[in-house]
Amino acid sequence: MHISTIIRCSLVAAAAVALSSACPDAQAEERNPVIKVMSFNIRYGTANDGENSWPGRKDLVIETIHNYNPDLLGGQEVLKFQAEFLQENLKDYTFHGVGRDDGDEKGEYAPIFFRTSRFRLVDAGHFWLSEKPDEPGSVSWDSSMTRMASWVLLDDLEDNSDTPIAFANTHFDHRGRQARLESAKLIRRMRDEMDMDYPVVLTGDFNTTEDTDAYKAITDAGGNTYYYDNLIDSYRVIFPERSPNEASFGRFSNHRAGSRIDFVFHSKHFKTINAAIDYTQEDGRNPSDHYPVTATLRLR
Repeated sequence: MHISTIIRCSLVAAAAVALSSACPDAQAEERNPVIKVMSFNIRYGTANDGENSWPGRKDLVIETIHNYNPDLLGGQEVLKFQAEFLQENLKDYTFHGVGRDDGDEKGEYAPIFFRTSRFRLVDAGHFWLSEKPDEPGSVSWDSSMTRMASWVLLDDLEDNSDTPIAFANTHFDHRGRQARLESAKLIRRMRDEMDMDYPVVLTGDFNTTEDTDAYKAITDAGGNTYYYDNLIDSYRVIFPERSPNEASFGRFSNHRAGSRIDFVFHSKHFKTINAAIDYTQEDGRNPSDHYPVTATLRLR
């Protein structure tokens, strides 16, 4: 081998070693397992939706979930019999949820499913989007009905950092503009009051777009109002430019014009690897009047 070749090879090897030594955090991050997240408003099962009624689409709901194969799933508009159906058909997941009207089985759930083989439950709870968050069925502001959030604190058994992950799921009011803003502030405040400086994932049907104060209350740091940093819109990380066809409420019609109202948010502890609006359909039929939204995340 010529001397020049030896020198050139040595320089390349030295550069590789130097780069490896300079970026240990980046290399460690790449070894962290990804977490697949889905938020899915499945449409309440007693709605008079004709051919789109629950019995005719419930299997497609399950198929859509299985196709994405999330590690964390947040659902909205889930009634008791739908919750039971989901549990029967999502055997690999642990369920956490209650009815919003009584904190038991009455009314819609905002349930959480997490992959049982991957996560260990550390803590869990619920709170109501009102001025009395500990009171089941409570309603405040201009909300048209009771709204709530469910949350879990999980140990990721595939991650060696020993850092729990907080996962919350919610459904904001569809009519009350002030209620949506106050609900967003409450979620931020509850995180502070529980001193949850953990990696956070927040899913839900927020019934609001990026142009509102409610969205900003979640994604803006808030100056001195909040202790912890803003949450990040995973979809906007991957698609920084807005499109006129980003609707997540499809009305069973494959309608796509408009803006998202369903989101996967996360704290700065995560890096967004991918995000999407799931347009799964079968023979032109959709599993719900909302498109599920998804994100693939990795702890930094």
